[in-house]
Amino acid sequence: MEISKALSRHREFVLSIASGEISDASVDSRISASWRRCIQDYGLDPKDPPETVDVGADVLQEHQERLGSLLSIARVEMTNLYQQIAGSGHSIMLTDNSGLVLNYVGDPAFGATAAAAGLREGAQWTESLQGTNGMGTCLADGAPVVVHQNEHFFGSNLLLTCTAAPIMDADERVIAVLDASSESARAQQHTMALVNMSAKMIENRVFLSSFRKHFILHFHSRAEFINTLGEGLIAFRGDGSVLAANRSALFQLDYKGLAEVRARSIEELFDNASTLLKHSLRPLLKAVPIYETRHAHRFFGIVQVPDTRQVFGLSAAPSARDPGSVASKGHEALNALEFGDTQMRRNIRVAQRVLDREIPILVTGESGTGKGVFAKALHLASERADKPFVAINCASIPEALIESELFGYKPGAFTGASRRGNAGKIVQADGGTLFLDEIGDMPLSLQARLLRVLEEKEVVPLGGHEPVSVDLRVISATHRDLRAMVTEGEFREDLFYRLQGIKICLPALRERADKRELIRRLIALENIDRQPPVEADEAVVDQLASHDWPGNIRQLRNVLKTLLALSESGHLVHSSLIGELLWDVRDTAQAGVQQESLGDDRESSDPLRNAEREALLQELERHHWNVSSTARRLKLSRNTLYRKMKRCRIALPK
Repeated sequence: MEISKALSRHREFVLSIASGEISDASVDSRISASWRRCIQDYGLDPKDPPETVDVGADVLQEHQERLGSLLSIARVEMTNLYQQIAGSGHSIMLTDNSGLVLNYVGDPAFGATAAAAGLREGAQWTESLQGTNGMGTCLADGAPVVVHQNEHFFGSNLLLTCTAAPIMDADERVIAVLDASSESARAQQHTMALVNMSAKMIENRVFLSSFRKHFILHFHSRAEFINTLGEGLIAFRGDGSVLAANRSALFQLDYKGLAEVRARSIEELFDNASTLLKHSLRPLLKAVPIYETRHAHRFFGIVQVPDTRQVFGLSAAPSARDPGSVASKGHEALNALEFGDTQMRRNIRVAQRVLDREIPILVTGESGTGKGVFAKALHLASERADKPFVAINCASIPEALIESELFGYKPGAFTGASRRGNAGKIVQADGGTLFLDEIGDMPLSLQARLLRVLEEKEVVPLGGHEPVSVDLRVISATHRDLRAMVTEGEFREDLFYRLQGIKICLPALRERADKRELIRRLIALENIDRQPPVEADEAVVDQLASHDWPGNIRQLRNVLKTLLALSESGHLVHSSLIGELLWDVRDTAQAGVQQESLGDDRESSDPLRNAEREALLQELERHHWNVSSTARRLKLSRNTLYRKMKRCRIALPK
């Protein structure tokens, strides 16, 4: 009886607001407009909800296939969104522009209500069928919306709170809607923010996928925001004509619609677009300053190069050095890492052969040789180039946090955990590439879990029970000898063979035959922001090339940055300054060798260091020089123990 009265009161209220008989400031204007459409355009009655319309399996599959890559991209983001609000009784749904639910991820706690309301795959949730609701009203308005409980048109939906955001295509048309529905008694704004963010993430990834055969400018007013949710994206042809722009690009450039941008070329939008494009034909470049033409506002940009290139008259012909090189952006990214060195050329050719054969790659080499850069180039050269590239340095993250960083966690999984939980790096890399740098520093206890993920292609977050399916390519890197670690029991043998499908060893800088050309390219790279650029004499290149560079490319780049920063004449010449910078490094290295040869001479002057060294030696001996076992005994991370050993000049026995 009470339910019947409540439904009658709801009907009277809806009809009164829709007809204009009464006004109520608590009713949002978009909700009242939707109520009027339901009555006047669709002929619906608030107390007479229709049965949920379900399409057959064949029709559902047809609609799913029609969305193509959007659906696979959306599934990743829906999983991420679900994990962020897991435990709060939400269901995450995706509809196409016809209001048909194509994908559903539901919290079991909300299952019964969802089933009763008709929230399921294959159900139609347009406004004309289901009245005012999150998915249908979002489609009708083309804007994010929250429909909270009694804002629904039909009384049968008064328990629901629906939060929905549109997903636009490159022509500013709504092609899908992302929705989070629950029985929440309060309309939570943070849910709106998360849903809207996820919808924009899907939009951007679909944009990148749709225009991968064209140039795409990534830009933002702050360089660190490039490749984030807020970046502007503009796709354009080789002649400079603009094809499309995402919503962030229009907002940042202060254009009202896509037509205004399409009416201009990329050079009409930015003063130095052609210069930016020429720089971006080479990989490894940071964002370059660009200036918008109307107001001269400064942005930072990077151009993503298409599969085939013909840019403002720039030929994409294969290089004379490598006649087999291809014109795709990814292969260019790999080819540009070699300037004449035989070993690097062999590495690149091997990598190109196995790129899309799902063969795991292990990149080895001394610290600073560019293993991370090589891994990113591998990703860009693969079929997963438009998917995420997620890197994690196993040596830089505290041992206690590696598990949660990799595998993610549910809300409240441990003390200090985020209330929203964390998807984890593995899930973030779904569809793309997971780069595990310094894999040799991963704790043994986590190696078994990683192996299981790679074998089963599923990950279970901390505090969770339901596995999440993942599709990813793993590239790992290390400067350590994993075979020796396997022998010493510090690295799992089964994981070693799982990671090393093919091994690529990057040469040390001192061994590279293309060292001089590499130095010239790095000088040009560090010069990008300088007007006019600083030039370098050949004598400078010779002086730099003659150095051993124990820190490899990383050390070289740091020295070049220092030299360019201190340059006053706009010209780098052979000078004592360069000699001082290089001599300091060599002198330090030589001093270390001499110190080891002198034995305990210096140790005797530092009794505290000597005592620490003796204590570490005793513990290492007690544990038969097993670093992992010693670290556990001392309650240290292995990274910390290695640093202490280095400081105390303790080397592992060979």
